[in-house]
Amino acid sequence: TMTEPRAGRRPNLVRILGWSAAGILLLVPLVAMQFTDEVNWTPTDFVFAGGLLALAGTGLELAVRASREKAYRAGVAVAIAAAFLLLWFNGAVGIIGNEENPANLLFFAVLAIAMTGSILSRFRGPGMTHTFYLTAGAQALVGGLALVRGWGSTGPSWPFDVAFLTAFFCILWMGAALLFRMTTLSHPGTGVKAGLSS
Repeated sequence: TMTEPRAGRRPNLVRILGWSAAGILLLVPLVAMQFTDEVNWTPTDFVFAGGLLALAGTGLELAVRASREKAYRAGVAVAIAAAFLLLWFNGAVGIIGNEENPANLLFFAVLAIAMTGSILSRFRGPGMTHTFYLTAGAQALVGGLALVRGWGSTGPSWPFDVAFLTAFFCILWMGAALLFRMTTLSHPGTGVKAGLSS
């Protein structure tokens, strides 16, 4: 009994490594700016990136506390990584053309579907599964429209960049959906409670 309180106060190595990695990631552009003019971040850029990293880390922390299911935690991690990268790429260079192309605003609708569906499903396994299948479909729809209508066609790598990134993010969203489905299947009969501890 004497060792239990001490164990409870022991720092979590994974948590320390995770937040340390986030801090290092934020320092990379700062260091790069000292050696090259190609990286030129403004204070706003650092605030934006820091906010994204903070939101991603907080989301992972909440997922770890919400469920002991490894598949559920992995699903949340993949979904957060997809959202983080989508915002990062979209804000930094743009996915369709450059970052000033208004068509890139459609990706915020993709993120809105992911967030709204997660909230409406109360972050339960079955609802999260459907939400991220739908999110993958929305991602594919935006990418498909860009290719068909020629959005961003003035870019040097079009249409390969749009096609590749669309496929990349669809795989991430689908991966998250499948992980949430694994959580649901591992708890048959639990209904909407699958994935979260009661």
